[in-house]
Amino acid sequence: MRRRTGLTHAAVAAALLIGSWAAAGTLPAAAQEAPASAAADTSAPASPGLLDAMQRDFGLTRAEAEDRLAAESRATALAPKARKTAGSAYGGSWFDARSGKLTVAVTPDADASAVRTLRESGAAVRTVAHTERQLNTAKSRLDRLDAPAGVASWAVDPAANAVVVNVVDDRRADNDVRAFVREARTAGPVTVRTVTDAPSTFAAGTVGGDPYYTGNVRCSIGFSVHGGFVTAGHCGGAGQQVRGWDGSYIGNFQGSSFPDNDYAWVNVGSGWWTVPVVLGWGTVSDQLVRGSNEAPIGASICRSGSTTHWHCGNVLAKNETVNYSQGAVHQMTKTSVCAEPGDSGGSFISGDQAQGVTSGGWGNCSGGGETWFQPVNEILNRYGLTLHTA
Repeated sequence: MRRRTGLTHAAVAAALLIGSWAAAGTLPAAAQEAPASAAADTSAPASPGLLDAMQRDFGLTRAEAEDRLAAESRATALAPKARKTAGSAYGGSWFDARSGKLTVAVTPDADASAVRTLRESGAAVRTVAHTERQLNTAKSRLDRLDAPAGVASWAVDPAANAVVVNVVDDRRADNDVRAFVREARTAGPVTVRTVTDAPSTFAAGTVGGDPYYTGNVRCSIGFSVHGGFVTAGHCGGAGQQVRGWDGSYIGNFQGSSFPDNDYAWVNVGSGWWTVPVVLGWGTVSDQLVRGSNEAPIGASICRSGSTTHWHCGNVLAKNETVNYSQGAVHQMTKTSVCAEPGDSGGSFISGDQAQGVTSGGWGNCSGGGETWFQPVNEILNRYGLTLHTA
């Protein structure tokens, strides 16, 4: 953000999404993996703003919201250990909000001692027919198919122990959709579900007073990295100039990929700087970013964007392929959080852990919908960036 005097309170608040204070004593997170210092800490107090948002969006009491965040933090820490313990019998895992536990799927040939270890660690164990490796192989076969417009997306669903193909409800009888589904079923365990609408990206035309612009497009900043910020690739191509909320020059897109991926990063200069903060827009307190540990399926997650501001929901699926009109985008995470045009590129955060940047979806924040994000660790690794953390 540019250094200016006489900014209004609202302008200062809006600027916080862009940058990161170089606070003494803070250490950057590594791009390759979440740092040890950012490991889930179930004893850390939750932000009052985050608790307020969870109470509003999930219908919880404050105590219930605190309990859920603590349970999700334990599940996040347990998930990579569970994968290693289950070994070749691993069928995936997800957070069950009702039980407050991580559920781990294993095939019938799982080692009895491994199953016992999983249960002793606090996980619930479910026996399934297919391993995660088998499901991922089936999904990879679908990724090589040409999907028609009536097919919205597909992903491995560990709870269903299948690859779920999502078809737009009023297009399911189309001949090309039916042909895609028939071919998909030959790839492995596939099930079909319907969705209300086809996904689209959330860029928007220029509207004054929002976080950043490129050309006549308005998008939202994702997360601060050393030297800039990450955002969505469909918001601009490499070399394009970026202007801030006040119309002043910020920097340029240094790298961008869309479709196939939907990520980009922008350098920051010309009097702007960055802070490890996600803007709460006055709905909640601005959120500090402390790392990028990946939340499991079923965990709560919140999104900040320049159009609809702050909203929360659940992680629904990972590694989903989304079929936009511009082409398929891979390795996306699906959520039940709503979004609208202009929210593209904005922050997805779970607790204080960065998760990804908003790509697209369907629906809106009046009637609801689903939104996908590109995982932040993939972006950091792709461009060799380092996340700014508090």
